[in-house]
Amino acid sequence: MTFLNEITHRYPDAISFAPGRPYDGFFDVEQIFDHLRGYLDHLAAQGRTPAEVRTALYQYGPTAGQIRGIITDSLRADEDIDVPPESIVVTVGAQEAMLLVVRALIARPEDVLLAASPCYSGITGASRLLGATVVPVDEGEDGFSCAELEAVIARERAAGRRPRALYAIPDHSNPSGHTMDLDTRTRLLDAAERHGILIIEDSPYRRVSPGAQLPTLKALDRARSVVHLGSYSKTVFPGARVGFAVADQEVRDDEGGGGLLADELTRIKSMVTVNTPSLSQAVVAGALLAADGRISSLNAEPAAYYGDAMRTTLRCLDARLTAPRREALGVHWNEPSGGFFLSVQVPFRADNTALARSAEKFGVLWTPMSYFYPNGGGERALRLSTSYLTTAEIEEGTARLGDFIEAQSAADEDLPDVTRIP
Repeated sequence: MTFLNEITHRYPDAISFAPGRPYDGFFDVEQIFDHLRGYLDHLAAQGRTPAEVRTALYQYGPTAGQIRGIITDSLRADEDIDVPPESIVVTVGAQEAMLLVVRALIARPEDVLLAASPCYSGITGASRLLGATVVPVDEGEDGFSCAELEAVIARERAAGRRPRALYAIPDHSNPSGHTMDLDTRTRLLDAAERHGILIIEDSPYRRVSPGAQLPTLKALDRARSVVHLGSYSKTVFPGARVGFAVADQEVRDDEGGGGLLADELTRIKSMVTVNTPSLSQAVVAGALLAADGRISSLNAEPAAYYGDAMRTTLRCLDARLTAPRREALGVHWNEPSGGFFLSVQVPFRADNTALARSAEKFGVLWTPMSYFYPNGGGERALRLSTSYLTTAEIEEGTARLGDFIEAQSAADEDLPDVTRIP
């Protein structure tokens, strides 16, 4: 990602389909003060004294978080996830939640973390930092495969390793854009229960996507097989850096004592970030309270915008590279129903060299999909993010991207056979 940031700064006029971030047009500085005031009013209505309110804003606060009850109410209202506040840990973005969960679950040398592949690079980065082994469960063209999961579990156990959990983004995943259908969700939960593994469900894109969403894995979870990770980076604003983990699994310690997995995550967090900033929690809580806990209502307009951005991108790609032309070139892409991302398969190596040429000669940026494969792969694919651009930028950017794909495909065909990529 260092290279991606570098090339973005090097070509500031290039249209960038690279950053997976919310559209700036939905942010108003005054909203922060409104959200903060809403939370302060909430504390006062609860009977908190001025001194207690001051402490809630200025002091470190409880390690597990001080807005767990508000998050609990929001999850119940919006996602039909009914868990006690004690099962929630408020984290510094979902990234910290990933770190805590991996640290808690991958404890022995034989333990491995499975990950739907391609996968978000944050989970592989956190795992590498902790020395945890990530084993990919390769997606097919239609997305996640439970049959592939079964095969990977059997192979790992035959090799003496112990799969402990599976990381997945079931809704509009990053980077592929795939969404698990309901049947796959049901079969995945069944497999997790049968094999005694946990599912780490990451869910940042559900409430910034248009239309009705399928139930989360956690909402369908009857065996406490799912650790649900959430983030307010896309739904409130990234600068708050507030996320959470729902970890209602019962665990036993070495002395035979019991408790929730959330308690173990809190213990680890106390040695990592101590607590999530109180001021950030206050602003996020104010946003949730203003929407009666319904992130879906809070994000109705952004979700419509992002849905239109995705449809515009797909329409413009189809107009620039028509079906006959795509077939001739060997180019194809998926058509996500929401989220920020789609993936494009191309007939050439879509690496950093190709990206540099795309930026310099054609004025358009994208992300190599190979960044998202834990053990290699995706060399002939690129990720497009549609969330950060206006309609005019998408129209111009897809035209430039089409020109680049045409030119790069032709250049690849002109290479002598000895240098062609197999």
